[in-house]
Amino acid sequence: MDKILIRGLTVHSLIGVFPEERHAPQRLILDLDLTFDLSQAGRSDDVNDTINYASVCEGLSKIAESTQYQLLEALADEMLSYVLAEYPCSQVKMVMNKPDIMPNGTNVAIELVRAR
Repeated sequence: MDKILIRGLTVHSLIGVFPEERHAPQRLILDLDLTFDLSQAGRSDDVNDTINYASVCEGLSKIAESTQYQLLEALADEMLSYVLAEYPCSQVKMVMNKPDIMPNGTNVAIELVRAR
């Protein structure tokens, strides 16, 4: 099956368990795989026959900015539910990176996959 790949989407969200994480939004970096049959778009050259990735990115950014979850898992789950509800993909996979959290490491990430 075909996929639309979105890599390195930077969003900001007030997220974290510890008090020091709750005073300012943190940078999160998203990688998404949207499974969708792209053959019609390939034949038609019409954006209406595909998933508008700019719209997906805008929606995910709005969710990140408007929520205050403690866990990455909760925010990612809401984001994946949004993508499946708003766009005709059969499956979505997201890797959510929280790069600025560990003083002795470069990144913490989760990977979630949801399908219809």
